[in-house]
Amino acid sequence: MVEARNVTKRYSGKTVVDRVSVTIQPKAITSFIGPNGAGKSTLIGIMCRLLAKDEGEILIEGTDMGRFKSNDLAKKLSILKQTNAVNIRLTVSQLVDFGRFPYSQGRLTEEDRRHVDEAIRYMDLESLRDRYLDELSGGQRQRAFIAMVLAQDTDIIFLDEPLNNLDMKHSVQIMKILRELVDRLGKTVVLVLHDINFASCYSDRIVALKDGRLVKEGTVDEMIRPEVLQQVYDMDIPVHTIDGRRICLYFHS
Repeated sequence: MVEARNVTKRYSGKTVVDRVSVTIQPKAITSFIGPNGAGKSTLIGIMCRLLAKDEGEILIEGTDMGRFKSNDLAKKLSILKQTNAVNIRLTVSQLVDFGRFPYSQGRLTEEDRRHVDEAIRYMDLESLRDRYLDELSGGQRQRAFIAMVLAQDTDIIFLDEPLNNLDMKHSVQIMKILRELVDRLGKTVVLVLHDINFASCYSDRIVALKDGRLVKEGTVDEMIRPEVLQQVYDMDIPVHTIDGRRICLYFHS
């Protein structure tokens, strides 16, 4: 379980995360939603110790995150950032190998290779494993980075806008895979999503942020409601139930 308590972050005197407290439920998908500038990516960065907080605390399984050594933390949680730059020319397989670094320190064992192969297969990248990243489409590269995170095999997985650059087919594929990681393997998955219908259809819980503050958190039924979405997005968003799922018609005229 990951818990943020009264977390605050400022840049140049501007508060971008404002005393946010949220508890991530284990073995569930939690999606962070909200408009641009809501503080979603910043909060996730703090919860993964990529960014320093100005106030508050982050607990993992009841222990202050600051007490974990970096390598031990990397065995507990993994993160896919919103933008991923690689300065050396790598194949898909070489990139996914990096996911095993906390365990292998660069010397891959048979078990490490098994995790790498599983992640590549999970992400439907077997035919591309020997291709260089700069030869791939944006969507293929995104899937390769997600495979690297899966190979890290942590109980807690943070993904900041993982559907970036993905078409509909691969967006659905990714969300189904994440759902399977939770339901079959008991992983804890935390996402930043812009498409609230993906959040509605695949999440267990939703956290809504706006202007750096927590608006509301709860189950899909509690969150995907016109009155809640109005608070978050300043838009009238009708919600319809289709095949038992709450679908938001935010593109209506």
